[in-house]
Amino acid sequence: MSNLYIVATPIGNMGDITFRAIETLKEVDMILCEDTRETKKILNKFNIDKPTMSYHAQSKLSKTDKIFELLEEGKNLALVSDAGTPGISDPGAMLVSQVKKHFGDSVRVVPIPGATALITALSASGLPTHEFTFLGFLPHKKGRETLFKEIAESDRTMAFYESPHRIMKTLEALVKFCPDKKVCVARELTKIYEEFITDTPENVLKYYEENKDKVRGEYTVLVGNA
Repeated sequence: MSNLYIVATPIGNMGDITFRAIETLKEVDMILCEDTRETKKILNKFNIDKPTMSYHAQSKLSKTDKIFELLEEGKNLALVSDAGTPGISDPGAMLVSQVKKHFGDSVRVVPIPGATALITALSASGLPTHEFTFLGFLPHKKGRETLFKEIAESDRTMAFYESPHRIMKTLEALVKFCPDKKVCVARELTKIYEEFITDTPENVLKYYEENKDKVRGEYTVLVGNA
């Protein structure tokens, strides 16, 4: 039986990776990467010499067919994303679905857990975590306003990812739709410039308006009841 390992990689600090992840990457026959250049940095850091193959959202059907061929040959594969846990707002989820549909129980899908920005941000946010909803990346246009209204009405903590290009517009929308909520913006998690800003939407927006040099990097945004 072939194995497809879903391997979590660091979200920032290289120390995020687990011993089990390193052992798995050393043992598999091939590593499937969102971006082979990013994965090579991790492999070089931990002296892992294994062949890699790209697999990302724009991969053609022929790439999936090649992965199926390797599994049919009895090869063990590892799937990694550029950072964090594959399949969480990540094209790896589609591959896992296709493998399960095509092979059923004849290929084992094995999770190798580790870092994910969502849980990392929640754990240090100070917002309620007994119930939360993860929204992935917010839509750019269609359905965006409806989603902010849903965030405003929810009793659960709502979590989503945002890019530096849209963080200011997102904060402006939170000021408009969720003025009485508490917002936590977690930026550059586990990296040198890691930062948590927790306050009202208005005050968080004001902070970034006054510190434009902080409008960069990767964001996890949490919205909850004060």
